[in-house]
Amino acid sequence: MNNRLNIDWETFLKDYWQKKPVILRQAFPDFVDPITPDELAGLAAETEIESRIVTNKGGKWDAKYGPFEEYDHLGESNWSLLVQAVDHWHQEAATLVEPFKVLPHWQFEDLMISYATPQGGVGPHIDNYDVFITQGMGKRRWRVGDRNPNYHQFSAHAALLHVEAYEPIIDEDLNPGDILYIPIGYPHDGVSLTESLSYSIGFRTPTSQELLTGFADYVLDNLPKGIFYQDPSLELSDKPYQINSYEIEILKSQICSLVHDNNLFVDWFGKQTSQPMHELNIIPLEPPYSLDELIEEVDNGAHLYRVPSIRIFKLSNKGYIHGENIALPEQYIDLLCQKDELSSEDLDDKILLEGLLDFVNKGFWYFE
Repeated sequence: MNNRLNIDWETFLKDYWQKKPVILRQAFPDFVDPITPDELAGLAAETEIESRIVTNKGGKWDAKYGPFEEYDHLGESNWSLLVQAVDHWHQEAATLVEPFKVLPHWQFEDLMISYATPQGGVGPHIDNYDVFITQGMGKRRWRVGDRNPNYHQFSAHAALLHVEAYEPIIDEDLNPGDILYIPIGYPHDGVSLTESLSYSIGFRTPTSQELLTGFADYVLDNLPKGIFYQDPSLELSDKPYQINSYEIEILKSQICSLVHDNNLFVDWFGKQTSQPMHELNIIPLEPPYSLDELIEEVDNGAHLYRVPSIRIFKLSNKGYIHGENIALPEQYIDLLCQKDELSSEDLDDKILLEGLLDFVNKGFWYFE
């Protein structure tokens, strides 16, 4: 990894995290781009990788989704190429994510990289996530406004939601190695002053509405036996049409008891949050290994590598990867979460190999 991040995390969390935007000058001293524009264009040619081109010609905004093969017709200005989840597909670019892993892993979404020509950008907008924007080659001008829930947003194009004009609290150029941190809800607009590359490391959490919907679906699938309302202390009333407040409290407590069931909630959240947000480069083994074949590979000194950016977490003493439970003792879960590469010394226990066999065959780990 060529780039080393220079951030005082304790000060940053105290003064800025989800509080206000800030430019961190030379957070990556002597920054070296981990990818070239041509390599980025090559990723945008792949059908399984999310990409789009945004143009602003004569004040008219347009956006198209990849894959892309040609760029010559776009000219030399007023357009940008954006590629999502580059950390899933480009090993060197993925190293930019590593220094940010001091923050909760489950909140990390992906590394998005944008290439822009002079005057290229996506327009003024508001993101529903926190983002660290690292400037690579070239220079971009960023205007960031204050947070205001009353901003008017409108569709500049079917695929582009823009925000009305705002007074900037940040209006500065970013040079290679500078980072602009923008919390959720702050309007911002980046315009490339030269040919440039920009690296956006995003942290996103689901809304309470999304959590409720996901948990309800999980409960329906995993608790087929319904919990019925009952009131064995019912007394006669002269107003049987009246729904009583105590009845509402019983109904609320029934719903809350599901959320307060820790085993139920943890299992749902572990499986939910370890689901991939973007396509992953996972290739199941054909034919699959037997346990003896897996042990033989390890005994011969082969290393196991975890698929880049696959989501793996520990909740309480349980582990989850790619929407599945890791049925292993806690010390092995810690090992699998902490290490991207497992050597024969790490894999010297048959219990661990038995637990890994299915995941290796599914392509979550692989031998180089």
